[in-house]
Amino acid sequence: MPRLTKIYTRTGDDGSTSLGSKERVPKNALRVDVYGVVDELNSAIGLALAAPLSPRLAELLAPIQNQLFNLGAELAFPSEPEKEIDIPRIQAQHIEALEALIDELNEIVGPLQNFILPGGSPGAAALHLARTICRRAERLLVSLAQQETVGEQALPYLNRLSDALFVMARYENNQRGVDEPLWDPKA
Repeated sequence: MPRLTKIYTRTGDDGSTSLGSKERVPKNALRVDVYGVVDELNSAIGLALAAPLSPRLAELLAPIQNQLFNLGAELAFPSEPEKEIDIPRIQAQHIEALEALIDELNEIVGPLQNFILPGGSPGAAALHLARTICRRAERLLVSLAQQETVGEQALPYLNRLSDALFVMARYENNQRGVDEPLWDPKA
């Protein structure tokens, strides 16, 4: 377990940061942007948990927050097969668990009858915000993957997570007895 004894180092005062490999890169490097948005997503999930959320979602989101931290660590280490570092990585089982979760919650909320607007209960609104941040992380990861090697499961994980966050928002409204705000194309 890493131990942080000092929070500030002054090494980033020049606009650079260290990757896990100790390589210095600009703070606006695409890789740094991707794992920064993954961190932002994790924070948005923390905000949703503080809403608070229904017990089932609170139980489900704790492991997802840890998985997002693992994804951030994975992204902080550029892939170098000859120097493979033992860090936690997103695995196919994480994606399968998200798919099972989506199926479970979708069974409860039922099919969509119309497009819905982000909102409803405070927890659902926070989950919708997390979903949009997840989509941004996914878009940035696509750009990074076009330039560098990224973990094989990272992109499918973010894709499935955004779907899961959408269904979780619907579930939260369902559990709170709050109608989903529907899109009115004539508004």
